[in-house]
Amino acid sequence: MPITESPNFLPAAWPAPAHIRAGTTLRTGGTSAAPFDSFNLGDRAGDDPEAVRSNRQQLREQLALPGEPAWLYQVHGNRVVDAGAPVEGEADASVATAEDAVCVVLTADCLPVLFCNRAGSCWGAAHAGWRGLAGGVLEATVDALTAPADELMAWLGPSIGAHNFEVGEDVRAAFCDHDPADAQAFVAGAAPGKYLADIYALARARLERAGVTAIHGGGLCTIDDAARFYSYRRDPRTGRMASLIWSTANG
Repeated sequence: MPITESPNFLPAAWPAPAHIRAGTTLRTGGTSAAPFDSFNLGDRAGDDPEAVRSNRQQLREQLALPGEPAWLYQVHGNRVVDAGAPVEGEADASVATAEDAVCVVLTADCLPVLFCNRAGSCWGAAHAGWRGLAGGVLEATVDALTAPADELMAWLGPSIGAHNFEVGEDVRAAFCDHDPADAQAFVAGAAPGKYLADIYALARARLERAGVTAIHGGGLCTIDDAARFYSYRRDPRTGRMASLIWSTANG
């Protein structure tokens, strides 16, 4: 049975197979105190470790997860790991085929991207801030999945909106030097050398060039919706949402 929206979970709206579950947690309904109130799932944000442990236990029980999520030590890179094996070292994406493997990434303005193939036999999650995007984390995740790119679908979770994402010339150059077509995702900002960047457009372009054309989601803004989303740019001391994907084929 599909997951429905709850006070602290936003299910992915995409045509994934019925046994695939996916979505993003919201900031409400947990035990963390301000400024991490209240469903913070990040253990590197400065929150009380006991509150984070309680929230993660609640997450497992609420979503009836088949196993412990493969929590990553994220560093804005492009390393992809197998969520079905012990995770060691730094990584910003994971993929899985094992029925008890839960892929997860943590965000608070960066873009979470969830993947699965049309058969639901493989799935994955990527943490795609601008550095990860420019560094190829989405392409690396597509390559690591055990299905051709044209059989994959992607869901773009909540991220910073284009009207709030001001960047410098260095960020624009990181994309446009790689592919000049990415210039369409940047508009001039109010100050010289500043631009407003559309991270959703940049992700779609990267995915399409990698062969993924079934792209869903996008359009939410973590900065604008303080009631539902954490935002590091809005509140430097804040929590993290978790974007997860798993299978219930044996459940």
